[in-house]
Amino acid sequence: MAVPQGIAGVFDRAADTYDEVGVPWFRPIALGLAEELAVAAGERVLDIGCGRGALLAPLAEAAGSTGYVLGIDLAPRMVRLTAEDFRDVPQVEVRVADAVAPGLPASSFDVVGASLVLFFLPDPVGAVTAWAELLVAGGRLGVATFGPQDERWREVDALFTPYLPAQLLDARTSGQRGPFASDEGVEGLLLDGGFFDVRTAHRDVEAVFRDADHLVEFSWSHGQRVMWEAVPETERGGVRERMVELARGYGDGAGGFSFTQRVRYTVGRRA
Repeated sequence: MAVPQGIAGVFDRAADTYDEVGVPWFRPIALGLAEELAVAAGERVLDIGCGRGALLAPLAEAAGSTGYVLGIDLAPRMVRLTAEDFRDVPQVEVRVADAVAPGLPASSFDVVGASLVLFFLPDPVGAVTAWAELLVAGGRLGVATFGPQDERWREVDALFTPYLPAQLLDARTSGQRGPFASDEGVEGLLLDGGFFDVRTAHRDVEAVFRDADHLVEFSWSHGQRVMWEAVPETERGGVRERMVELARGYGDGAGGFSFTQRVRYTVGRRA
């Protein structure tokens, strides 16, 4: 298989460290979404952009042995590693597929979940509309997106701003403007995509770091890697130094610190 390009390539390169560097992040975020979706035993569930399985695990437990949970992701190595992780869970399947055009039969799922995926897609309403077609009538869609960001985390992200192309700036600042800037904005995406009974819940998730170097390691291990790769190699050392300097100022006296992120869960039913 050819090496994937674009965002799929970024996540493929991050697959070995994704959610594996000792920072509680994707799992607590996904657990909140799973709780909002309230999957019942025997339901058929689709996890879009499944990554290393943070959402797959609680969905599979809820669906049970009589259910079926399919995880799809565009990054082949991510899929390969996640499939290995779930090889002994018979109700789980993991395959390579595009979030926007997964090539799945209409009305084939009771529940669709997408944790930290929607804001990466160029046409969010188009994606939501496509996901609606995969659900049975009354089926549930739940998406996790970011609410207000810890101001210190925003300072760290701002180090990359001079290097980012316009489309990446849009993705990273989507929580500050556009539909991802408010509960109403994200709810509007689901309403426009053919959903009703749309509601929003929130959870604060804390990312805990041992020290400044741990923050750097974490930033390379997931989607933020795309920001690092936008920085010319000759300038990455300087950006790292500035990140470490900032992070050391956040320390608790023993070197550790944490950032808090408000996570938004938006859930609706297919009309």
